[in-house]
Amino acid sequence: MSVLPIVLWPDPRLAETCAPITDITPEIEQLAADMLETMYAAPGRGLAGPQVGAMQRIFVMDAGWKEGESDPIVCLNPMLQEVSEERVTNAEGCLSIPGVKPDISRPAQVQMVWTGLNGGRFVQSFEGFAAACVQHELDHLDGIVTFDHLGADERATLIGEYTAQ
Repeated sequence: MSVLPIVLWPDPRLAETCAPITDITPEIEQLAADMLETMYAAPGRGLAGPQVGAMQRIFVMDAGWKEGESDPIVCLNPMLQEVSEERVTNAEGCLSIPGVKPDISRPAQVQMVWTGLNGGRFVQSFEGFAAACVQHELDHLDGIVTFDHLGADERATLIGEYTAQ
């Protein structure tokens, strides 16, 4: 395993839609292992393919490891099946936009379906921080970053602060 370099905004890859994964190959398994190692080293709680230059529909996540409740998951071709009408707003950080944590409003609970590395189909509901994390990583697979959730004024202010760092 190895720690991969993290792609930083405004790299154009972060604005691209990722391709589906058609086969679980040794290369995909290695990518998943490297992504988990990179996520923990960063230290983050989620990491999507384009954040390491892999333009495929894969993300890794471990929402609770910083609180001592490690439960890493590897999601291939993830999709939301259900989203709650209730919304919550939280400060959201991103490994590709370090130092910026805008308030983002998202559904409070989601149900996601994905393929695991074993080829099995998984369905799970997420709430709280884990729901925000799932949605954040799914956004990356569709070429969306946190700046894209903001109004024009707040976006311009935060981009100005980010580029001045």
